Amino acid sequence: MTGKSRASAHPLLRWPRHLWTDEADVRRQLGAAGLKRLQAQVRASEVQHLGELRLCIEGGLSWQDLTGGQTARSRALHLFSTLRVWDTEHNNGVLIYLLLADHRIEILADRGIMARAGHEHWAHIAQQLAASLHDGQFEQGLSQAIASVTQLLAAHFPVDPEQDNPNELPDRVVVI
Repeated sequence: MTGKSRASAHPLLRWPRHLWTDEADVRRQLGAAGLKRLQAQVRASEVQHLGELRLCIEGGLSWQDLTGGQTARSRALHLFSTLRVWDTEHNNGVLIYLLLADHRIEILADRGIMARAGHEHWAHIAQQLAASLHDGQFEQGLSQAIASVTQLLAAHFPVDPEQDNPNELPDRVVVI
């Protein structure tokens, strides 16, 4: 599930964007208050369903990752594993990953939710987020993506008042 990409550009054009775009650029785009609002939205989301949601925004890839041919997709898969999004009781974790330097979006869903909500749902969310980012609505686009994922998870993994709903993963927005 990908959004608009500049990753297909010649590697020599891609490298400077990555080397000049970093965590500080992500923080400037959102600000401390924006990051807190998104974290609060993730927290509020997870009381509405049995799923887990992680939001990860990366400024740019390292020189080593670039020379190794790392793509946004492979980086998102690595983070899906590292952040343990796959390690939830119902196999219904979702990672929203944004690689700022490439304007690339990856939404990865674990097998439990993928079995119930197909590829087209995730692609639509990524397309909406890409449009918002293109319009300069960084926080609003991410907020809408979280809301859309929340709706899918709530529809397919609703909270049962009789059942415990532990917070299995941190709600903090990962900024790299």
